[in-house]
Amino acid sequence: MEAAYGLSITITMMMTSLLLIHYLYQKGVHFAFLIILALLFGSIETSFLIANLHKFANGGWFSIALAYAFLLIMLGWFFGRRIKNRHISFSNINKYLHLFEDLSKDKTIPQIATNLVYIIKANELHQIESKIMYSIFNKQPKRAQTYWLLHVDTVDEPDTFSYEVTQFIPGTLIRVDFHLGFKIEPRINLYFKEVLKDMVASGEIKLTSSYESLKKHHFPADFLFVNLDRIMTQDYKLSPWETMVMGLHAFTRLFSINDVKALGLDSSCVIEEKVPISMERPLNRKIKRIGYL
Repeated sequence: MEAAYGLSITITMMMTSLLLIHYLYQKGVHFAFLIILALLFGSIETSFLIANLHKFANGGWFSIALAYAFLLIMLGWFFGRRIKNRHISFSNINKYLHLFEDLSKDKTIPQIATNLVYIIKANELHQIESKIMYSIFNKQPKRAQTYWLLHVDTVDEPDTFSYEVTQFIPGTLIRVDFHLGFKIEPRINLYFKEVLKDMVASGEIKLTSSYESLKKHHFPADFLFVNLDRIMTQDYKLSPWETMVMGLHAFTRLFSINDVKALGLDSSCVIEEKVPISMERPLNRKIKRIGYL
């Protein structure tokens, strides 16, 4: 155990030095100073590593094996998400504002909730994922009085804690951007409630039930969160490398928490919906119809 501990400490020191140099590089520190710093820390820590290599056979191998296991999980998660994100398409939300207005007023479609909330990944203000549009309009039309689009922006400043509100259609389509420092716990459910209180106090919205039988008794409006899980169907043919990565990604997801827990959402008012990843892959040959009369 002592051998594994000593070797792991040495490797941790080397990784910490690499992260420090990378951080200073991002901050614009002069390259010559970074070289001097790398040589100084590198020579000291390499000497420690060489001195501890004899511990490898006495239990130090466990540290290396554990590090590789974590590295494999991280690579599967990172590259798996990159493959998924590569096929995420975005639309300009301004082109579909009339659709949101029409759907919100369409009495022929049962209302799924007074307030329907989606977590979006679009960094650009006027963009929205095509799969969210698919979920609202195509898969099963979801009528609501107000559609909320919540975007979480994790910034480098550790204590940033602010939000912005954009009303594309006042009272019908609203986007909220949370700007959270990396030290701030992403408890979006609680933060969203604070946003609602601020907007009610300023007169921007009213949080009364949209149902007549409940409105006259002053019941509060109901909220429903929709969490989209983007999946690859069997129709998509990937390269051997991508297939291996996505298999590893699926394996790592068994040990990870979902977005509902990661963002601190109230699981009692969340529905999870699976949507396919949009990938245009034409057939190599056209299927032929037979028996046509």
